Amino acid sequence: MAAILARKLGMTQLFGEDGAVARVTVLAAGPCHVTAIRTSERDGYNAVQLAFGSVREKALTKPELGHLAKADAPPLRHLVEFRDEGDGLHVGETVEVSVFEPGQHVKISGVSKGKGFQGTIKRHNFASGPKSHGSHNVRAPGSIGASAWPARVMKGIRGPGQMGNKRVTQRGLEVVEVRASENLLFVRGSVPGPRNGYVEVRSDG
Repeated sequence: MAAILARKLGMTQLFGEDGAVARVTVLAAGPCHVTAIRTSERDGYNAVQLAFGSVREKALTKPELGHLAKADAPPLRHLVEFRDEGDGLHVGETVEVSVFEPGQHVKISGVSKGKGFQGTIKRHNFASGPKSHGSHNVRAPGSIGASAWPARVMKGIRGPGQMGNKRVTQRGLEVVEVRASENLLFVRGSVPGPRNGYVEVRSDG
């Protein structure tokens, strides 16, 4: 098993020796400092806590700085625990992108782009109404509660509202290339979140 924190740099293309093109997302992955180890005997579960993302010291609180100092880590913004990971790791060590290899499948979690308040057509892929003969029901959702039964709007009805800006996990992504010297990870396909957003990368399987 392997896990690391990364920052999404954007998308590009990689060309193979046979001319095949791979559309990839470039991630600046690690190095991540191990700041804590959770064990089932002491904490009730097994996990490793990784820290990533340089930040000015005055942007952190004294408890946060003290926690990082115990692991000999510099001021870092993001601390994330990975369950059932960390075998063989110790506090104070670093995790680098070399824990992954080309051809490996990973799952990546991040906060998706916020789309704001959207209607049902964009948010839930509803079909639009007729656009001719004087119709006024072009992008309306339609009936959401009959007058006889249920005489109210049922819970769970898909309606307009906030779209995006929520945690999303994309599974089955393939690692195309690993550049350990540059701390770069190239993953086939798109990854949740905006450019410069932070994501969690885990092995999938």
